[in-house]
Parts: sequence; structure tokens; C-alpha cells
Amino acid sequence: MNTRPQTIQIFLPDGNATSIKIADLTNRLITAISIPRNKLTESGKRPEIKKYGIYFLFGINEDKAKPIAYIGETDDCFERLKTHNKNKEFWNYAVAITSKSDTFTKSHIKFLEHICIKNAKEIGRYDLDNLNTPTKEHISESLEADLLDNFETLKILLSTLGFPIFEEIINKASNREILYCKGKDALAMGELTDDGFVVLKGSTANFSETKTAGNWVIGMRKKLKDDRIIIPDRNIYIFQEDFIFSSPSGAAAAVLGRRANGWTEWKDKEGKTIDEIYRIESLDN
Repeated sequence: MNTRPQTIQIFLPDGNATSIKIADLTNRLITAISIPRNKLTESGKRPEIKKYGIYFLFGINEDKAKPIAYIGETDDCFERLKTHNKNKEFWNYAVAITSKSDTFTKSHIKFLEHICIKNAKEIGRYDLDNLNTPTKEHISESLEADLLDNFETLKILLSTLGFPIFEEIINKASNREILYCKGKDALAMGELTDDGFVVLKGSTANFSETKTAGNWVIGMRKKLKDDRIIIPDRNIYIFQEDFIFSSPSGAAAAVLGRRANGWTEWKDKEGKTIDEIYRIESLDN
């Protein structure tokens, strides 16, 4: 699906913007139901959730650098989510994807489950709680084309609801403003994106934290080390993948091993800080 303007409807059944949300594209045949864990019982009153569908569990593990997700398929999303409410601890939100026209069958959702798990692993924004990728369901060529179109729709709906599990971390096709952060032994490259700051694969980080780094910096870098997002190479650490931080300052702290103001540490090839590039220029305009 090419990037183009789209209209998405989000319905709030109880009028609360932080509660259950039901989202769809006006010209598409699937619906996404976002459910905070504490609203699971209330969600069972919605007919949209008691159908064949594919579902996602989203949460945070304090010991991991990335958020966690689980992807599954079922003939009744509500009943399956009730089961996971008993036996899976990590999640705090669920999203169920079902068909407005009740056209999903077991073959449909098993195919979508395969595509979703495969793509989520390849993109790598989330750690998956799924142990294996299920085999691809054998379906007709025309049905596969329809379901791939459904997959593009659910990608948009999930991102709109705040779960960009299928969004590429960086858009390699766009005009890229590469930024640099330099330290004692560090030389990192990064980009300011719509949803955070990305440190690019191959960037290097200082090996040790400073004495005044603070617990947050030390703990954040420990997660990166434990998850092998950065690995040691003599007197430096090397980023093994593109990794997204919530802010330029968090990215700079990971690279430099100390507290840092990312708006002044990250600079373009001409030496202008991102504070000068984005904040000052935006004021001038």
C-alpha cells in the first residue's frame, strides 16, 4: 500500500480516550479493537471482539531494552484474551483484528498470523514472546493478495493506536539527515524520526560509563548490553542494529556513557546541532 492520505475512524464506546478504542479505515473491511488489560471484561460486551481474528499483546519488560509483543490467532478473540489474562504476565494492552463482514476463516487468520510474526521479527521493533514462526498457510493466489492488503491495513491501524510493530525503524527511501555524536572513543550516526531518535547499526559507543553517569544511564546501557544490541569490540561497543530511543538525549547518553543533552550532542556534517537545525530554524520560519 503506497503512502497516501487516509481517513481513520476511532470510536470510544465509553467516551474515554484512554479506554477501549475501535478503529477502522472507512473503505476497508477490518476493524482493530484496542483494549487496556483492566478493561478486558468490559470489552466482552462488544460484538467486534467475539469473532475469528488475529490478536496482539503489548507490554514492557523492565529488564529489556525493547517493548514486548505476542501475536496469535483464534476463532474467538475475547475468549483467547481471557486465557492470556490468566497465564501471561507481561502485557498491559491487547489489540484484536477482526472482519467487519465476518469473512475471516481459520485459513485467513493463520495466514495473517504467519505474515505478522515473520514481519515483526524482521523489523525488530519489539521482542516477540512467540517462540516459533508458524508455517505459511496454503491458500489461493487471489486470496493471498487480499490478505496481504488486509495486512497493510492492520499495519496502519496498529500504528495509529500507538503500536508501530510493523513500521520500519528508518525510512531508507526518504531524504535522510544523518547526524553524528562523537565522544572519547565513540562515533555514532543517527536520525531524528517521527517517533524517536534512531542510532544506526555500526555506530560505536564509549566502553565505560563516567562516574557521574547516574543509575538511569547505567541501567539503560545494561539493557542494551544484555540484549546484545551493543556488543564489545576491544575498547568500544558497536550497535548491532538500528535502535530507536525515545529522545535524542537518551540516544546520546547510550553512546557517550554519561548524562547528555542530545539536542546539542548530535550534529550534522557541518557541525550544526539538532537544536540549531530543528528548533531555531522552525522559529525562523
